[in-house]
Amino acid sequence: MNHVKTKEERIVVLETENAVLHLKLAEYQGLAGRSTNEVLQLYSAHGQQQKLQRRSVVTQLHGAIKRLKEDLKSLRSFALKLSKEFQRQSETYLYQVLTAVQGIQLQNEAMQMFQIKALDLQQSLQEVTERYEKEKQKRRALHNSLVELRGNIRVHCRIRPLLPFDNAAGHSISQDGQRNFSEKVVYAADDETVLVKCSRPGHASINKTFQFERVYNASESQDTVFADVAPLLTSLLDGYNVCIMAYGQTGSGKTYTMLGPQLEENFAFSIEDESELGIIPRATQEVFRLISEKPPGSYWVEVSVVEVYNNEIFDLLAKDSCGKLFGVKRDVITTREGKSDVPLLTYETVENASEFFHLVNKGLQLRVRHPTLVHAHSSRSHLVVTLTITTVVSGDNFGTSWEDEQISQRPNKEVSCTFPQKIKDNKSTSSSRASSPVQLEATEKMKQVKTRLQLVDLAGSECVGMSGVTGAALRETSFINRSLSALADVLGAIAEQRPHIPYRNSKLTHLLQDSVGGDAKLLVMLCISPDQRYLTESMQSLGFGTRARQVQRGQVKKKSFPVLSKAK
Repeated sequence: MNHVKTKEERIVVLETENAVLHLKLAEYQGLAGRSTNEVLQLYSAHGQQQKLQRRSVVTQLHGAIKRLKEDLKSLRSFALKLSKEFQRQSETYLYQVLTAVQGIQLQNEAMQMFQIKALDLQQSLQEVTERYEKEKQKRRALHNSLVELRGNIRVHCRIRPLLPFDNAAGHSISQDGQRNFSEKVVYAADDETVLVKCSRPGHASINKTFQFERVYNASESQDTVFADVAPLLTSLLDGYNVCIMAYGQTGSGKTYTMLGPQLEENFAFSIEDESELGIIPRATQEVFRLISEKPPGSYWVEVSVVEVYNNEIFDLLAKDSCGKLFGVKRDVITTREGKSDVPLLTYETVENASEFFHLVNKGLQLRVRHPTLVHAHSSRSHLVVTLTITTVVSGDNFGTSWEDEQISQRPNKEVSCTFPQKIKDNKSTSSSRASSPVQLEATEKMKQVKTRLQLVDLAGSECVGMSGVTGAALRETSFINRSLSALADVLGAIAEQRPHIPYRNSKLTHLLQDSVGGDAKLLVMLCISPDQRYLTESMQSLGFGTRARQVQRGQVKKKSFPVLSKAK
């Protein structure tokens, strides 16, 4: 029974639990229903919200599309407008390009015409220039012929460049303490005219011109200078004496023009750079070149080197008992024939230019020099280098001219000459012309003709106040200026055809009497400094040159050669 009761109780409990569960189930179903309604409501609200959003998006899209259509319409209008503008500008630019091309074509045609005209003008100018040069050469030839006939002195003028020492010692200091730097006032207007700008404080500048046979500007080389001198040297072998002298103030380039660059320790010239050699070494080379083209043994050359220092003549090739050069004082005399001569002067025979260079350089080491404020290596003496060319011809063949005899001989290309054996045996002499071996006794078998080339490097004139010399140097300056003044007096007397020519007023003019007086073709090389500081001295030198070229000495006499026939 208990067991049944227990089961019944259990059934009641279970039914009670079942009822509770049914109640909970009903409750949960109610909750589920409500949740479903809420979900449905949420779905419904969400749907409405999406519809509203879709409607809003569509509205926005419609607005955007409408705006895009409006922008597209505006853009299309702008594109049409831009296209029309581009087309218009393209047509304008195309027209401008076509116009420019036509203009260029016209310009090219005009340029071609101008080029043709320019070529024609250039050819005409070249022809005119050639004719001018030919006429100029003819005029120079006629002028030289006139100079020959009148015996005028040829005057060339060389203007040196401004040099570093022009701005160095010797320049004055102005009141404000500034250094007066160099100013160029002398110019080569052309190859025959010197232009000088003369100016004084408070006065207008005045241009003065001077005419000479040849004018060299500062850039012209030693080669150019010698090219105009070389033709004179052929006259030596044609029987004429020749003299070339450099004149100018100290520091104007005389020694450079005549010798070339100087060594620092003495007056010897350097032969390392041949392009810088001066007239003296070049003239010697040319003389030996000309001699080399003549028959061997028909010529020989002697050289003497003299300086005129303090109005005294010194033989720079004289030797002592030991054979050392020491410079001996000599005197100059006038012979019975009226020619100047230096008794006991040393003559050295040289066979080529190298021997000459060596000999003259040894003599130049004795030349006097002294530094001044104007020039650190100022020469204090006049230098006279003389080459005596002796022509020896046989006297037993007569019938044709001496020139024919020379043409018939084959020239020797070696620039040296072969001397007669008796001359080689005695190369150095210290005697007058009468006892010199050069003066061989004239016989029926041997005839001689002597011509002389004098190469003169005059000492420079200078202003004592500017050069700053004192003592012995002042005395040297006095003698230099007096001898140059004597040279000017001699030329003045010749120009005025005075009965008495004052050659003996100076040893320099006495020594150069034959050359200056008309027995030689004379060329004066004026050397000019372009600096304003030296204007007074430059004007004096230019004036000297102007007076010199006006001197008429009469036709220079030619040494007569015997008339010879061809050798059998």
